[in-house]
Amino acid sequence: MLDRPDLEPAFFAPFVSSVMRVEPGWIDYNGHLNMAYYNVLFDRAVDEAYELLGCGAGYVEASRHSCFTAEVHVRYLRELHAGDPVRVTFQLVDFDAKRLHYFEQLFHAVEGWLSATSENMALHVDMKTQKTAVLPDAIATRLARMKAAHANLPMPDGVGRRIAMPQKA
Repeated sequence: MLDRPDLEPAFFAPFVSSVMRVEPGWIDYNGHLNMAYYNVLFDRAVDEAYELLGCGAGYVEASRHSCFTAEVHVRYLRELHAGDPVRVTFQLVDFDAKRLHYFEQLFHAVEGWLSATSENMALHVDMKTQKTAVLPDAIATRLARMKAAHANLPMPDGVGRRIAMPQKA
């Protein structure tokens, strides 16, 4: 899409993924979605958002640059089961010349309840040197447009949350 500047994407607030389904092979011995596959669903949604931003698979192949996940904090809030339809929202919290900070929420696509959240820090990396690299202007411009579209969204519950034992009374 970056090769067609006349085709600027619409940045919805937040970005909403296509509908995905929980696959039967992803169910663990507890009878619900195994924790690893929540990350698969979040990752598939990120791939869709990256395509919109111009840093998806075609960008990686053409430029030998990519976005690598540096840190993730997942919260599991409600169980999913085989066949459940889901959607993921992607909210850009912030970005700079080399990093993206975003927050995802995984919802049951029919019933609307929140199943899990994922807060992420991604780094833009030169695949040849395996070092962080400055984002190209075209992607930075799209990130700025997405951030502006997301600026009026409330900050989701859980952004910046840390893992800690509950306070004792």
